[in-house]
Amino acid sequence: MNTDVAIVGAGPAGIFTALEMLRRGSRKKIVIIEKGKAIENRHCPKQKTKVCMNCKPNCHITTGFSGAGAFSDGKLSLSYEVGGDFPSLIGEMNAQELIDYTDGIYLEFGADTHVEGINADEEVKAIRKRAISAGLKLVDCPIRHLGTEKAQELYYAIEQHLLKNGVEILFDCECTGLLLDNDQGRCLGLVATDRSGDFEIRAKHTIIATGRRGADWLEKICAQYHVAHQPGTVDIGVRVEVRNEVMETVNKALYESKLIGYPRPFKNKVRTFCQNPGGFVSQENYDNDLAVVNGHSYKELKSDNTNLAILVSHNFSTPFNQPIEYAQKVGELTNMLANGHILVQRFGDILDGKRTWPKELMQSNLRPTLPDAVAGDITAAMPYRAMINIINFIQAVDCVVPGFAAYETLLYSPELKFYSNRIKMDDKLETNVKGLHCLGDSSGWTRGLMMASVMGVHMGRIIADEETKS
Repeated sequence: MNTDVAIVGAGPAGIFTALEMLRRGSRKKIVIIEKGKAIENRHCPKQKTKVCMNCKPNCHITTGFSGAGAFSDGKLSLSYEVGGDFPSLIGEMNAQELIDYTDGIYLEFGADTHVEGINADEEVKAIRKRAISAGLKLVDCPIRHLGTEKAQELYYAIEQHLLKNGVEILFDCECTGLLLDNDQGRCLGLVATDRSGDFEIRAKHTIIATGRRGADWLEKICAQYHVAHQPGTVDIGVRVEVRNEVMETVNKALYESKLIGYPRPFKNKVRTFCQNPGGFVSQENYDNDLAVVNGHSYKELKSDNTNLAILVSHNFSTPFNQPIEYAQKVGELTNMLANGHILVQRFGDILDGKRTWPKELMQSNLRPTLPDAVAGDITAAMPYRAMINIINFIQAVDCVVPGFAAYETLLYSPELKFYSNRIKMDDKLETNVKGLHCLGDSSGWTRGLMMASVMGVHMGRIIADEETKS
C-alpha cells in the first residue's frame, strides 16, 4: 500500500493531524492504522458486569478511535501552562494561539460552550492564598468539560467526518516495525499486521501517535531504529476520592484545582491531576494485564464524590534509564496484592500503619465509586519515597481544602502516567530519521487531550503547507 501520510494511532494527536490537513485543503492521501476498534464499537462490559472483564486483545477504555480520550473525563485545558512541554518547542504564544484554534474545532463538533474556572476571581484569590500558606502553587486553568459520554459522541462525529472526506482508517491493525533507508537515514513507511497478515505501508511522512498506551512500544521502536530520544518523566501516584462537600468550594470556583508542591524531605514535584467533581473512579488495563486506576466524569450521571490523581514525578538517567519499566514494576506489585484489581485504602489507616478491611469502607460517610476495588495496604507496594511525598502533599492540600486529609479519604493505587521517552525533534516535529514524526503523549511532549490535539494540528499544518509551497 502506498500513501502520502501514514499515522500510527487514532488518538487526538493522530486524528487532529488528519483533520487539520483536510481543513487546509490538502489532497494528500492519509492512512491511519489503529490497533483498537472504531468508536461506535468500543464498549466496556464493566458497565453491565460491575467487574473488569480484562478484555482481550485490548482494553476498550484505552484503545480505539480517539484513544483513552473517548472514555476519559473529557476535559480540555485551555491554557498553555497545562498539558506538557510542547510550548517550549514551538513557543508559548504560538501554543496558546493553537489552543484557541483547536478549541474552536472542538466547538464545531459539539463541545459544550460553557467554560469552567472563570468568573470566580475572589474565590480563586482565597484559594490561592491558602495554597501559598501551604507551600503549594495553584495553576488556575480554564476548563472545557466534554463529559465522558459526550466525548464519545463528539469523537464519533470527527471519525465520520474523516471517513467521509477520504481518510482511510484501518482498525484492528497494528504497526510492527518501520521501513528505513539506512543510507539516507529516511523512513519510507511502516510494517503493519491485521487478521489477514503482514503488509507494508509506504509513505512520505510516517507519524507515530500512540498515546500513553503506546509509550512502552515506542521505547522499543526507538531502540530498534535508533530514533534519538532521552529518558523522560514518569508519574507514580494514587487516585484520591472524597465527598463532594469537601471539594465544594474548589469545584465551584475552578472545577479542577491544579496544585503543585515540592514536599519535604525529598522535594520531588508532586501535583494534582484530572479532577472529577461528582465523578467515578475507574480501572484501565494495559499490556501484560497491568491494571491502573483513572477517573471519569460524566455530564449527566453524577456521584456523591470527587476524585483526583496525586502524582509524583520521577526522573532516571544514570545508571538506570528505564522509567517506564520502573513504573510498571510498581504497578505489577500493587496488582499482585490486589489479585489483579485496584487497591484502595483509607488515608487514616495509612497514618496508623494498618491495612484497610472491606467492612471498614462501609462505616464512613464516603463510599467508593469503584465497586470491585480491593481493600488493603497500598504502602506494601508503593516505594517509600513516593509514599512519603504523597502523604505530605495530602496534608498540605488539607490546608487549602479542609477535610481533604480526613481519616476516611480513600486512596486508590496504582495511578501511573507513562509520559516517558522524550523524542528529540525540531519545531517541524521531525526526528533524526527523516520523514518520521512522533506526536502526543507517547512522544513525551504532551499530557492530555488538548495539547495532544494541538500537536496534531501543528503537524497537519506543516504537511499541508508543504503541498502549498510545491
